[in-house]
Amino acid sequence: MRAVVYKGPFEVAIEQVEDPRIQHPNDVLVRVTSTAICGSDLHMYEGRTAAEPGIVFGHENLGVIEETGEGVTTLSKGDRVVMPFNVACGFCKNCSAGYTGFCLTVNPGFAGGAYGYVAMGPYTGGQAEYVRVPYADFNCLKLPEGTEKETDFVLLADIFPTGYHGNELADVRPGDTVAVYGAGPVGLMAAYSAMLRGASKVFVVDRVAERLQKAEEIGTIPIDFTQGNPAEQIREQTDGQGTDKGIDAVGYQAQAQGEDREEPAIVLNSLVDTVRPTGALGIPGLYVPSDPGGPDEQAKKGMLMVAVGRLFEKGLRMGTGQCNVKRYNRHLRDMIIEDRAKPSFVVSHELPLDQASSAYEKFDKRIEGYTKVVLHPQAA
Repeated sequence: MRAVVYKGPFEVAIEQVEDPRIQHPNDVLVRVTSTAICGSDLHMYEGRTAAEPGIVFGHENLGVIEETGEGVTTLSKGDRVVMPFNVACGFCKNCSAGYTGFCLTVNPGFAGGAYGYVAMGPYTGGQAEYVRVPYADFNCLKLPEGTEKETDFVLLADIFPTGYHGNELADVRPGDTVAVYGAGPVGLMAAYSAMLRGASKVFVVDRVAERLQKAEEIGTIPIDFTQGNPAEQIREQTDGQGTDKGIDAVGYQAQAQGEDREEPAIVLNSLVDTVRPTGALGIPGLYVPSDPGGPDEQAKKGMLMVAVGRLFEKGLRMGTGQCNVKRYNRHLRDMIIEDRAKPSFVVSHELPLDQASSAYEKFDKRIEGYTKVVLHPQAA
C-alpha cells in the first residue's frame, strides 16, 4: 500500500510499504478515507524527536472497515469508523478510570500508545491506504453510513476532543471568561469548545493574522501579542481582573513576543499572569520530556523556568496531559450529527495522499493559508 514515510528532518515521501494484516482476533483493518496532518506530526517532521526514518505517520484516522478479526463482536465489514489517536485496551486500571490516553497495556514501559508516533508503541500510522486497529471494539467509534460530514468527523480523532479536553482540564463552566493561547487548530478547537460550553467571553491569543481572523469569525475576541503584553490586553477588557480560566494550546515551541526565537515557558507564565486568583489552567499543549531542538540546555532536557511562586500565590489550579479521546468523542460525534457543532471550519486544505510531501512543507512553514490539512488516501 501507499503511505507517508518519514525519511529524515523536513522530508517525507509517499512509498510502498507492507500492507497491514490482522494480528489478533480483536483487530480490524480499516480502509482509510480521511487522515489529518497534526501539529504534533511536525515535531517528528522537523527532526525534534527520536523518530527513525521509515516510520509511517498519521494518528488522526477515519475510514471503512475492510476486515474484522474473529474476536470482534460489535463491528462489521463496511462500518464507517473514526479512531482516537490514543491506542487503548479498554480494561487496564487507567482505561477503566477513563484515562485512555495513558493505557498501561498497549505500550509496555510507557503509559499510552498512538498510531504513527515516536515512542508511542508499534502501531503503524494511518496516513496510508489502510491501518490496523487493535482492541477494535473499544477503539472504533461508529459513524453514520455514507460520506456526509467526513471532514467534521475526522477531527474526532484528535483536535476536537483535545480542544474540549483543554476546557475540562481548566474546568470551564457556563458564564466563565476564558483565555486561549494559540490559534492553531487545537487552540481554535479549544476556543470553539469554550463557546459550546457556555463561556461568556473567550479571548484567543496569537500573532498570525489569518488565525486571529478565524478566531473572530467564531465569536471570540482576538488578541495579537505583537501589539503588546497579552495579559495586559486581556485585563483591560476584564475590568482589570483577568479571566476565570486559561488554556495553553501552544506547548513547548512557543515564541517570544516580537522575536523569532523559542521561549518554551512563555505561554505558561503568560497564563499565570492572565488568569485571576483562584482560577484554573488547562494545558493540552504538548510538552516533552526532552527536546533536542530546545533553545538552551535546560529546555533540551524538558526543564522550564515556570513562575511557580506566582502560581502558588494566586492559588491557581493546573491540569495537564494529552487528551483521553474516548471520554469525549461519542457526545462530540452526536453534536456533529445534530448540527450543534461543525469543527471543520479549521480545515484549510483537503488533498489526495500524493500531495502529502508538499502539504507537510507548506504546513510547517505556515504558507498559502495552510493550517489544518486532511488527506484522502482512498475514495470515501
